[in-house]
Amino acid sequence: MRLEAETKDCTALSDAELAEMADMVVDGPAGYDIGLISKQPEAWVLITQVREAGHLCGFSFCTLERIGGTPCVLWGLASVSRGPGSSEVLEEIRAAQLHRAVLAFPDEDVLIGTRFLSPGGFATFASFEDICPRPGHKPSGEERAWSRRLAKRFGAEGRIDDRSFIVTGDGSSVGVFDFDVDNPDSIDPEVATLMAPLDGDRRDVLIAFGWAMAEDLAAKYSA
Repeated sequence: MRLEAETKDCTALSDAELAEMADMVVDGPAGYDIGLISKQPEAWVLITQVREAGHLCGFSFCTLERIGGTPCVLWGLASVSRGPGSSEVLEEIRAAQLHRAVLAFPDEDVLIGTRFLSPGGFATFASFEDICPRPGHKPSGEERAWSRRLAKRFGAEGRIDDRSFIVTGDGSSVGVFDFDVDNPDSIDPEVATLMAPLDGDRRDVLIAFGWAMAEDLAAKYSA
């Protein structure tokens, strides 16, 4: 499986590329459509697209920014095609965007934040540390504050429960990181329990974050 990843400014996206993304996710679990996707270039700075033999099989909008001085990579609307090889597509997206993080924030730990609809999405946080929320962990005051900061950044201020990290939806589709593992049996049941309260009809989401440590970023993504 030979994959090619490209990251560029959202301003460089063409209408044809946006339509290609919409075609990839049509009828997917996240409920994306061309209307929602077409709004993303105004909300985010970078887009990573992964292709196999020219065929789009994954993409992620993101922004590298500082929140209160803390370096962050915020993953916006993203999707990886289901099926064999999805984990490799995910790693191409992660590698491309974490490489940008190394360049933007050398020698600094970086917070990675996004939104999920399903427990399988937590695979995107593989190798990150101090993930919140996580099974058996009571969020500290600072971690709860981060959930509120991220909710504000994602346009959901005042709608997050800062103990469960669940954002109450309004029935509209929002830009989550739409990824699921190939084998549902590999999902930690306790992680699934964290997501159980989500109301799918209401389009609730869970905000989560973790830390990519400076030494890991430099070792894996600096080249």
